[in-house]
Amino acid sequence: MKKTVAVGFLVVLVGVAYALSGCSKSPEHVGTGAGAAVTQAIAVLTPTQGNKVQGVVTFVKEKDGVHVVASIDGLSPGLHGFHIHELGDCSSPDGNSAGGHFNPMNMQHGGPTADKRHEGDLGNLQADASGKAKLTAVDSKLSFEGANSIIGRGVVVHAQPDDFTTQPTGASGPRVGCGVIGIMK
Repeated sequence: MKKTVAVGFLVVLVGVAYALSGCSKSPEHVGTGAGAAVTQAIAVLTPTQGNKVQGVVTFVKEKDGVHVVASIDGLSPGLHGFHIHELGDCSSPDGNSAGGHFNPMNMQHGGPTADKRHEGDLGNLQADASGKAKLTAVDSKLSFEGANSIIGRGVVVHAQPDDFTTQPTGASGPRVGCGVIGIMK
């Protein structure tokens, strides 16, 4: 647990240092060398206050989109909303500092396979009886580049399922885990 918190804290520190530096480069190039393309990213999830959720989400660029692999534990059994949020800030005890769903195209909330949806709408995680959830999916809307880049954004797991219709959140309830997406070698 201490290592998970330390890694999450380090990712937040890098984001803060970038923001304070006034750097004019786009975030997808921070720490990658001049012009290097980002092909992999990672978010280490830590629990919000009063919760036990922790885990890792990796993002790998593929021909048809970004391959998302999540391994999360500490959940209650059942479905839990799973989203990319607009801000890479998990500093508040309730995770609300991560802002709303990542939605650069100003779309309605929807399920992960909907043509029109927030880029951050990743659907639900299914936790088993022991509170563990795994997800593997390729998402054609996610990107590591430009205004739609997920680098530096937040990943949030919610207490309740995403119903895919309630605007703008999917009625997913409180945030039980939060992590910041950072560049991975």
